[in-house]
Amino acid sequence: MKKISIALVGIGKIARDQHLPAIAADPRFELVACASRNASVEGVRNYPTLEALLAAEPHVEAISLSAPPLPRFAQARAALAAGKHVMLEKPPGGCLSEVRALEQMASCAGLTLFASWHSRHALGVEAARTWLATQDIRSVNVRWKEDVRRWHPGQTWIWEPGGLGVFDPGINALSIVTWIMPRELALVSSTLGIPSNRQMPISADLELFDTAGVPVHVEFDWRHGPQELWEIEVKTADGVLLLSQGGNRLHIDGREVALGAVHEYPSLYAHWRNLIERGERDVDVRPLGIVADAFLLGRREILEPFVE
Repeated sequence: MKKISIALVGIGKIARDQHLPAIAADPRFELVACASRNASVEGVRNYPTLEALLAAEPHVEAISLSAPPLPRFAQARAALAAGKHVMLEKPPGGCLSEVRALEQMASCAGLTLFASWHSRHALGVEAARTWLATQDIRSVNVRWKEDVRRWHPGQTWIWEPGGLGVFDPGINALSIVTWIMPRELALVSSTLGIPSNRQMPISADLELFDTAGVPVHVEFDWRHGPQELWEIEVKTADGVLLLSQGGNRLHIDGREVALGAVHEYPSLYAHWRNLIERGERDVDVRPLGIVADAFLLGRREILEPFVE
């Protein structure tokens, strides 16, 4: 079995907690190098920038980008220009246009581009999608709330333009909803709660409908704790479906569905590997599109300053 040589760019919390263990567990990937301004990984060659890595490692076949979204466009463009397959951590970019540009670039070069949505690989998501495909859906309620101080301590970039604010975790919920709902969704209104000393929202309230008129209400809040609330409730004519714990626990009509162990990132890498082997791309921007629409239609409510 030929291994795909891979480099990881952006060695932060998500890289150490998720990407590195997932790569190590996949026998069809070989991690040979990493790039980070302030960190390194034992056992592989380390570089301060992606450009330095590409110059020194011409035989690397694939690049996984886990840096924040704002610098990711330039990184992905450089990797594709060097003939590398690319995986993008969520969100796939700072805006829709850059992701579309990357998709065209990858297509023209015959390379794989994977805009990953790790929450779609949560244990209960595919079972929920299968069940809802045959249901008469009446309403959807999304409650995605956590404490920003716990999950993004000291990360000032999330409050700047392109950082998404509360949509950084909220887009995980949108990635699930756009996947499990059998019909397309359209945003009709949004309210954004923005601290007076920040650029991005700390809370958001969205109203959407699918093409059959089913209402979807979404609540995001970064001031919630101590326990996270990551759940999606779908009411149907035959009962209520509840996805909780970020999609890793599933109840249908009050009965829990037996699931396995959490495997989001290993599943992501397995999917990327299969895409590379088949010469395909997977670039679904619907979750990012809803976020963009929320900013376009958003009514701003200025809140008290946020002090970490």
